[in-house]
Amino acid sequence: MGLTLDSPLSSCMTNKRRLGALKALGVTTVGDALTYYPFRVTDPLPRGSIRQIKVGQKTAFAAKVRRVRTSSMNSRRGYRVEVQVDDGDAAASFVFFSYKKHYVDWLLGKFREKRLLVAAGEASIYGGSLQFTHPQVLMVGQEPGMDVATTEEGFARLTEPQPVYHASSRISSEHIHESILGLIPLLDPDSVPDIIPEEVRKERGLLHRFDALKAIHKPETTEEFWKGIDSMRSEEALVSQTALLQEREKMRESTSFICSSPVDEEDLVQRFIQSLPFNLTAGQKEVIERIQTDMGQAYPMSRLLQGEVGSGKTVVALASMLWAAQAGYQALLVAPTQVLAQQHHESIRAMLTQAGIDLPLVLLTGNMRLADRRKALAIPASGVPCIVIATHAAFSHSFQAPRLALEVIDEQHRFGVEQRETIRQAADVIPHLLVMTATPIPRSAAMTWFGNLDISWLTELPSGRKPITSVVVREGDGGTMGQMFLHARKRIEAGERVYVICPRIDEDQADEDPQGGGDLLSRRFDPEGLPLDSAAPSQPLHSVEEMSQRLAALPQFQGIWIGTLTGRDDEESKAAAMKDFAQGRAPLLVATTVIEVGVDVPQASCIIIFDSDHFGLSQLHQLRGRVGRGGTRSWAFFVTRADLSDPDSLAARRLEVVRSTTDGAEIAKADLDLRGAGDVLGDSQSGGQAISSFKLLRVVKDADLITRARSQAESILRADPALTQANHIQLAGAVLDFSRGSEDFLVSS
Repeated sequence: MGLTLDSPLSSCMTNKRRLGALKALGVTTVGDALTYYPFRVTDPLPRGSIRQIKVGQKTAFAAKVRRVRTSSMNSRRGYRVEVQVDDGDAAASFVFFSYKKHYVDWLLGKFREKRLLVAAGEASIYGGSLQFTHPQVLMVGQEPGMDVATTEEGFARLTEPQPVYHASSRISSEHIHESILGLIPLLDPDSVPDIIPEEVRKERGLLHRFDALKAIHKPETTEEFWKGIDSMRSEEALVSQTALLQEREKMRESTSFICSSPVDEEDLVQRFIQSLPFNLTAGQKEVIERIQTDMGQAYPMSRLLQGEVGSGKTVVALASMLWAAQAGYQALLVAPTQVLAQQHHESIRAMLTQAGIDLPLVLLTGNMRLADRRKALAIPASGVPCIVIATHAAFSHSFQAPRLALEVIDEQHRFGVEQRETIRQAADVIPHLLVMTATPIPRSAAMTWFGNLDISWLTELPSGRKPITSVVVREGDGGTMGQMFLHARKRIEAGERVYVICPRIDEDQADEDPQGGGDLLSRRFDPEGLPLDSAAPSQPLHSVEEMSQRLAALPQFQGIWIGTLTGRDDEESKAAAMKDFAQGRAPLLVATTVIEVGVDVPQASCIIIFDSDHFGLSQLHQLRGRVGRGGTRSWAFFVTRADLSDPDSLAARRLEVVRSTTDGAEIAKADLDLRGAGDVLGDSQSGGQAISSFKLLRVVKDADLITRARSQAESILRADPALTQANHIQLAGAVLDFSRGSEDFLVSS
């Protein structure tokens, strides 16, 4: 049997060191190697003689090894290897640096005197002579270990566009490329079948899958490379959209409780809406009506409600839960933290009391005393109509709600998919699902990640909300910093509240834990894989411990009780801190991003975010949304130690985005453009299968491609719902692989 995509690399590669290095990159099969895509491609190189080479110019040339010498580096650990070469007319030198002795020994074995080579690199002048630092080199000859047989073959390899791969300390981009090139001649094109149906491929002018992979890894032109990339990107889009649409249809085969409008009983939803001290926005009315229609169906609703911070998602959720309760069923609202669950419980209880609705309202959290927990669990277990507000505790086996008709997930990005689905999968009758988020997700991204859900957007803010003034402050500007602190003191004296946000808890902690809401930027790369900034700031990031002490020493805050709140605090301490803050006993709260989602203190009118350039834009938008919820004028100060003198710097660009707009969609788009997709959706959707499933597809830049792929997937599934036709067999297999490996990707199953 010949080589296939499933063949292990060990069956066709003998270099154990290279096999180990590739395995560390997640590359163990031929298919893994061919889909280990380069992140850029070089421009074609000119070829010439050494004498023709100009400083700063990258050129390919042939030469012979004349002398090799190695020396220890005096200033730091490691070795320097210098290779003298000439082409019979002029001379040059190669220089390599390494702290690994085995690499030095390998170089000495490679560069033997009088050996012929073809090299490519950028020339510089050192000691008055032409020098190339770590050039690409192909050894020419027929003996074992040589890279190419002839100089012409070497020139063809080095002057043609070169794919560049994400490498590691164990294997270089060149060796990755070399390994993949060795696989292509061993493959029969028939062993790489098309996944995109032929009619779609021809309509779009896409390459056959084998040809696309070959064009990516062995391009003759840059145009050919990008055509290959576009073809494989289109494949990813079609597979993902087909999988999502199939999941959506699968849910319609399930059974749910039918929640219809009451005939003989009072409409609790209308009573609740009429009791509100404000009028619903048009968007709220529309979404409520749509949810009621969905819940009146015999199959489960699956809907994502995306709304700006403060757009009134909780009102929509409560109206939906009352719709289930008045139909004789139960509803569950799950929050990611106890602080948020308690706030939901208090606010919903107040709204029900105001509306005169007597309905069991249960709070269920993980740190409840055993007796209280048993009492709380007994109410939904009895089957009586009720509303349950819970944290992750609801996902335990002890939670039973036999008439659960609606599951509401608040701040859905904080939950892993398995957690979200535990209740639905355990139920005999699948509850309707409403997931809510204020994390702005562009429509293309939402369609990509949540394409198996119906999506609603709340874009209007309730009347009376005043815009938030956003200001970027350089921490080194003492005058402006003093004015900012004085402004905060005046807000406190006016009876308002002030948040101060820091990325760390104390000096011994790197950053806030994910459960506390940490979302610091890690090492960032541009589209070509080059670092945009250092992995760590030049100065330690501010901590809650340090900042609370610093503020207490300032004259602006003398006599002010300063509270603290972090993800490390126990739930009782968190609740006490929030209570002191809300009631004004500690009107200045120094916290980590644990307050990012859901925390609602109407009196909060000012937020100061230190090290703001180290947070994601969507998270900054969320944090800013913690103020301005009480109808007062509000301010958000983004404090940074970054040099903002260059408006094109990453920090300046990011902070200008969040300063200049409060449009969540625009912020989300910029966040995805600058950071990538995973950060927008939170830990449960970042860095796992959801991201690895997309090796090429970009949720913002490829919005049109995703839309087109969805339309194509709809057409294919209309004609062949089970993908059993001969021209859809490969697509069916790819969809199955995608679904099996992307449980974190699919929101519901």
